[in-house]
Amino acid sequence: MARKNQKAPWEEEEEIIWVSRTEMKNDMEDLQKLGEELVGLKPAVLAKFPLTEDLAEAIADAQRFKNEARRRQLQYIGKLMRFVDPEPIQAALDKVRNKHSQATAVLHKLEALRDRVVEEGDSAITDVMELYPSADRQRLRQLARQAAKEKKAGKPAKAYREIFQVLKELNEEEF
Repeated sequence: MARKNQKAPWEEEEEIIWVSRTEMKNDMEDLQKLGEELVGLKPAVLAKFPLTEDLAEAIADAQRFKNEARRRQLQYIGKLMRFVDPEPIQAALDKVRNKHSQATAVLHKLEALRDRVVEEGDSAITDVMELYPSADRQRLRQLARQAAKEKKAGKPAKAYREIFQVLKELNEEEF
């Protein structure tokens, strides 16, 4: 006699993954927070995000609303986010956030290069010429000498700032 609880050996058993209510609510809150961050972005930046039409329209509406209407709209955005894959949106948001960090790092590198140009002179200018072939060697030498004189005399660092502007323009031309 066969047991009632046993499955036939040829049937595959499905693994059931239990998700608690708390976990589901936390996931929904995370999606709503992602939606809130999207609402905080400018429309030009949002245009680059992979959003469905409904979601993009809901975000545009939430940007116009205030107080209670905005809160309800954010909840609606959270509801819409449940039916969309949030990973590409999160990746695009991370990319937007990281852009500022990358720009800051580039500026720090340019500042270090400027300091080398002022302190080392021709050897650093040769390095600049390798990085940026379109650079004007004579102008950089002139500015480096002028910056060194200003530093020695205790005058305002006008040439020092001008070297940075030249390097910044060269870097922008490159990209």
